[in-house]
Amino acid sequence: MAKIDVINQEGKVVSSLELNDAVFGIEPNQQALYDALKMQMASSRQGTADTKGRSEVSGGGRKPYRQKGTGRARQGSIRATQFRGGGTVFGATPRSYAYRINKKVRRLALKSALSEKVAETAFSVLDKFEIAEPKTKTFVSIMEAIEAPKKTLFVVGQEEDVQNAYLSSRNVPGCQMMTSNLINVYDLVNANKIVMTSAAVKEVEEALA
Repeated sequence: MAKIDVINQEGKVVSSLELNDAVFGIEPNQQALYDALKMQMASSRQGTADTKGRSEVSGGGRKPYRQKGTGRARQGSIRATQFRGGGTVFGATPRSYAYRINKKVRRLALKSALSEKVAETAFSVLDKFEIAEPKTKTFVSIMEAIEAPKKTLFVVGQEEDVQNAYLSSRNVPGCQMMTSNLINVYDLVNANKIVMTSAAVKEVEEALA
């Protein structure tokens, strides 16, 4: 098991923690990462694109000209798809783009994303958050102390009281905070750095190991 330093809000090392290699030390599976990312991004699509077919566009209640004798091709409506202002053939209609992949692949993708961040030294462990009152300035100073870039994902334990920290982080551009049960592949990959509390690390290991 790999050891990692546990730092406090001032950026000082206070202890060390052993990371479970089954979660934080595997060989990243790029196919699983791709499949999970594609599924998550497809599921987040609104799916509200809509076009009108020939039965929905206005007009076209009668034949544009008589059936025979004109020398032209027979036509039944000016709202047929070949006319300007006519309906669209096989156009988009509102639908859900969501689909699911196997649970084992999703878990593998999560472990791959975490292991990749650890390998890139873009992963830190914080002992806990202690902020007396919601204040963006306080949170920014903590980020500077622990050398967290703007695009940082903070993961906290489900039972931790981090309400003040969460409120303080909301105005920091690119910064995101979530509990350990809500981590997902897109947010893990999208962040430049991941900062987890000690409690969150244990919860993630229990869920994925």
